[in-house]
Amino acid sequence: MAVQVVCLPEYGVFKFAETAPKFVPGALVIHRRYGYRGLIVSFDQRCTAGERWYLANQTQPNQNQAWYHVLVHDSVSTTYAAESNLLPDPSNEEVNHPLVDQFFVRSPAGQYQRNDRPWTV
Repeated sequence: MAVQVVCLPEYGVFKFAETAPKFVPGALVIHRRYGYRGLIVSFDQRCTAGERWYLANQTQPNQNQAWYHVLVHDSVSTTYAAESNLLPDPSNEEVNHPLVDQFFVRSPAGQYQRNDRPWTV
């Protein structure tokens, strides 16, 4: 499999991966299994959670895919979800979460634009 370079100029970061992530920060998603809506704030090219956390995860999707930090709508929760568990949310509806304003600006067209504040876990 060919290696692609993913350039995220807004972060000044280059990520190397076998495949480009399906979602980028600011994307609206729906969790395939649990149905919650959310907003992607950050991602890792593969699961970086510890083995204990991963084994406690009910779904245990493949670790060698993009994993996303998601701000969950109408909640104070954030989740760490595998790409295979996420679907695009075409609604373009606002996400209600207390951290949205710390990491995003919403454009007049309704898109979330990520700022340069680092996401720390």
